[in-house]
Amino acid sequence: MKLTSFLNGLLGMAVIVGIAFLVSNNKKRVNWRLVISGLLIQIIFAIFILKGRELANLWSPLGWPKTLFEWISKAFVIILGFTIEGAKFVFGDLAISPGQNNSLGFFFAFQVLPTIIFFSSLMSVLYFLGIMQRVVQAMAWIMLRLMGTSGAESLSCTANIFVGQTEAPLMVRPFIAMMTMSELLAVMVGGMATIAGGVMAAYVQMLGYSFAQSHGLDIMTAQIKFAEQLLGASVMAAPAALVMAKIMWPETEEPVTKGTVKVKVEKTAKNLIEAAAEGASNGLHLALNVGAMLIAFIALIAMTNWGLEKIGTIGGLNEFLIKKFGSPLKLELIFGLVLQYLGVAIGIPWSDALNFGSLLGTKIVINEFVAYLKFSELIAQNKIVLEKTITMTTFALCGFANFSSIAIQIGGISPMAPNRRPDLARLGLRAVLGGTLANLMTATIAGVLVG
Repeated sequence: MKLTSFLNGLLGMAVIVGIAFLVSNNKKRVNWRLVISGLLIQIIFAIFILKGRELANLWSPLGWPKTLFEWISKAFVIILGFTIEGAKFVFGDLAISPGQNNSLGFFFAFQVLPTIIFFSSLMSVLYFLGIMQRVVQAMAWIMLRLMGTSGAESLSCTANIFVGQTEAPLMVRPFIAMMTMSELLAVMVGGMATIAGGVMAAYVQMLGYSFAQSHGLDIMTAQIKFAEQLLGASVMAAPAALVMAKIMWPETEEPVTKGTVKVKVEKTAKNLIEAAAEGASNGLHLALNVGAMLIAFIALIAMTNWGLEKIGTIGGLNEFLIKKFGSPLKLELIFGLVLQYLGVAIGIPWSDALNFGSLLGTKIVINEFVAYLKFSELIAQNKIVLEKTITMTTFALCGFANFSSIAIQIGGISPMAPNRRPDLARLGLRAVLGGTLANLMTATIAGVLVG
């Protein structure tokens, strides 16, 4: 670890905490013990995952967490491969990933979207069997004990590691109506700072393919690399979300679930087969939404960029921008110029700051799926090659924090507690900011260790 990288990381963490503190509604009541313990959980976890081999050289048992996480990542990728068998039956050779026999090339609709359907079905089965509830409860108990957060907010944030931002609150459905404002914000930020297992599988496939293509690796090796990073980012995001929420809206009341963790999940399926079918149906709905959203948003971006380029022809603006930044007037350039300094502040090398800022802006204004798609294209084109930048960007984009998620959360959570609808709307923008800051915090910590 270089001293400059370490100091840059400290600066980045200070900037992120500073932004959250700046918008806090009650600066005097911030629980700094909770903040420090939450940061330490992230740092310790990141050290074990990203520096596990170095720790193993000091004392072999210290490398066991890294080995376990690698095993989970490999299992994740192996399971990902099973999707191909199901997709091949429906789509034929179009479903076969590049690098495998009879592959016809990379087709997003036939190779990425089916993973969402399969993983949704798998998660539904695991919840029906009660496996995920036990994992979530154990992790939530750890956060509750170490950070002092309430049981409900700890459970919801932990569940978000595995499921989406409207599914996780179902675990604490009976308590949403009684939650304090601080707890409610924590639930919302937890949803914004993480991604669901189904879309995570899609990102592993997209990024793994691009990285393998540009670095001459086999696809499975590349996918394991990104599975490890995305899983790590999701786990770290849970305590990061609680930290940001508790700075932005400190707890001043007595939560109903303080000191207790109890999972409550309503089972709608009567047996294993029905659970698998129900999950597949939900996954299909999500996959169709993702496909439709990508078609619409990418087309809208292209249309907007066309208009901006036309504006850029006035007074030779495009020529100046191309000479200075290598691009005419585009949305991506505007995002990059606005957010590149934030990237530098958290440790992104200056040479990649413009691209990082562009991707971060795309994630916040549009969504993370479009951002990851553009990120995978930059990797494939060797426009982002530094390991530190690739790792930090992977972590920074790993969350649902965007403006459309405000509507998703209001629409998904308010039916569970209609009396909280005004509060959900009131906290929406704070939740987007909190989720973004949580992702940037995990990226900063990862950058220190990789750098």
